[in-house]
Amino acid sequence: MKLTVVAGARPNFMKVAPILWEVARRPGVAARLVHTGQHYDEKMSKLFFEQLNIPKPDVDLEVGSASHAVQTAEVMKRFEPVVQEQKPDVVLVVGDVNSTIACAMTAVKLGVPVAHVEAGLRSFDRTMPEEINRLLTDAISEWLFVSEPSGVENLKKEGAGPRRVHFVGNVMIDTLVACRDQFEGSVDLRTFGVEDNGYAVLTLHRPANVDDPAVFGGLLRAVEQVQRELPVVFPVHPRTRKALAAQSVSLPNLKLVEPLGYLEFMKLVSHARLVLTDSGGIQEETTYLGVPCLTLRENTERPSTIDQGTNVLVGMDPDKIVAAAKAALRAGRGGHKVPDRWDGHASRRILDVLTKS
Repeated sequence: MKLTVVAGARPNFMKVAPILWEVARRPGVAARLVHTGQHYDEKMSKLFFEQLNIPKPDVDLEVGSASHAVQTAEVMKRFEPVVQEQKPDVVLVVGDVNSTIACAMTAVKLGVPVAHVEAGLRSFDRTMPEEINRLLTDAISEWLFVSEPSGVENLKKEGAGPRRVHFVGNVMIDTLVACRDQFEGSVDLRTFGVEDNGYAVLTLHRPANVDDPAVFGGLLRAVEQVQRELPVVFPVHPRTRKALAAQSVSLPNLKLVEPLGYLEFMKLVSHARLVLTDSGGIQEETTYLGVPCLTLRENTERPSTIDQGTNVLVGMDPDKIVAAAKAALRAGRGGHKVPDRWDGHASRRILDVLTKS
């Protein structure tokens, strides 16, 4: 079996890594990795590939940033000859970025079946570009690999036949489990000027939170209150750094750091007392690790992180964020459950299905 595996953005690296590790253990299965270059920071990409033991991509499409339409079209245009040359049996895509839907559409139109990892996740907010990517990718994929029970229910309601839907677990957790010893030894917390369980971690990158000065200013006012209680370490996304420079909020206990490698970031998250984020994957990682998490969004496509995990959906109202943060700090850790099949073996289940098809 020949697989073409697609990664487009940094979160994709953590999802394709355990799949590629599993392929390497299977005689008769070969995979070629295509990096679309949707995220193109050479330093960070190189670091992620080294830390996660991902082989150098067979193809780098070097697409770069652009509007959603231009970026999607450019990926399709550059990916088509790759599929024609490689002639894979399956194109495997992960997540919900523009590269995911672009490569899925290209493959299907060339008659190559698509496997979608992280299928069925729904925020039910069609103003999110990621939601459109998820819906369309699932509609055209032959194999729908689901990370949590809500995905199975969503796909059933949308008419996906049971033959296509496979509840396999969470590949992000495969990577976390495999790399836990490595990230524990990756960096000393004193590098960030903090101590174990004595700080919060903040990540912000979604356009809805960062690009509107009024919304971003409100979030920073909430952070201003939180950083009075304990230090807040903030790995700053490039788009966020520009917006931050335009704000006038006093944040003496906010520790700005450059974007981190996977191992360093997971060490930081795993020892935090609290995480505030607008990311999808971090909701899952904090759930597995048992770290209290406040999601600064009005919705989440990962409800199991709330139902069973440590995640609280707080929206973007500063007063609600501050109240939830104080409650989380008082409560501390505990009382969470790791969702079913988040056990480090999702990639094995995915390959079992594909090789038996």
